[in-house]
Amino acid sequence: MTSQAADRPEPVGSSRRSKITPEREQEFYDAVLEQLRECGYDSVTMEGIAASTRCSKSTLYRQWKTKPQFVAAALRSHRRTRCIDTGSLADDLREAARAAGELSGRDTKLLQALAHAAPQDPELKRALREALVEPEIAALKEIIRRGVERGEVPADHPALEYIPAQMFGVLRIRPVLEGEDADPDYLVRFVEAAVLPALGLT
Repeated sequence: MTSQAADRPEPVGSSRRSKITPEREQEFYDAVLEQLRECGYDSVTMEGIAASTRCSKSTLYRQWKTKPQFVAAALRSHRRTRCIDTGSLADDLREAARAAGELSGRDTKLLQALAHAAPQDPELKRALREALVEPEIAALKEIIRRGVERGEVPADHPALEYIPAQMFGVLRIRPVLEGEDADPDYLVRFVEAAVLPALGLT
C-alpha cells in the first residue's frame, strides 16, 4: 500500500462511489465509530449500521465488502492532524496534553473496542495506527523539533525520546489504574509535574 493510499479511506471503484456523497459516506463512518465505542467490535454489524443510517445492507456491502474493511475505512476517515505552535516548547506540550485530553475518552473507547480484533487483522491494525497513533506521534515530534531548533533543549537530551511514551502511556493507563479518563486538566498537570522537569523546563 502506498503512503497516499494509507491516507484515505479504503478505496472502492469509482462507479460504486458515485452513488454516495462524501457527506453520506461520513455518516456511515461516524455510525461505525459510534457503535464501536458503545458496543465493541464484535457487536458491530453491517445490518446494524444499515438500520441506524437508514440505508440498505446491500449498499454497504457494495461499498465495503467486509466488516474489517468498513471499520478500517471509518478509522482512516477519523485521522486528524494538529498544528500546535505557541512559540514555546513548554507551552506546546501543555497544549498538546490539553488537546489529547479532550479526545481521550473517545479514543480510549476505540482502542479498547479494537484491542482483540486489530492484532488478528493487519488491515485493521494498520488503520488503527494511522488514525490514532501515528498522527499524534508525528505532532509531538514536530513540537520537539521546533523546541530543539529554538535552543530550548539540546538535541541529545536523553528525555526527548521518551516524551511520546510518557504522554500516551498516561493517556491509556489512567482508565485502567483509576477508572477515569485522562482529561485535559489531568494531562496538563502530568506534563507540568513530570515531562517539563525531565526536560529542564518550567
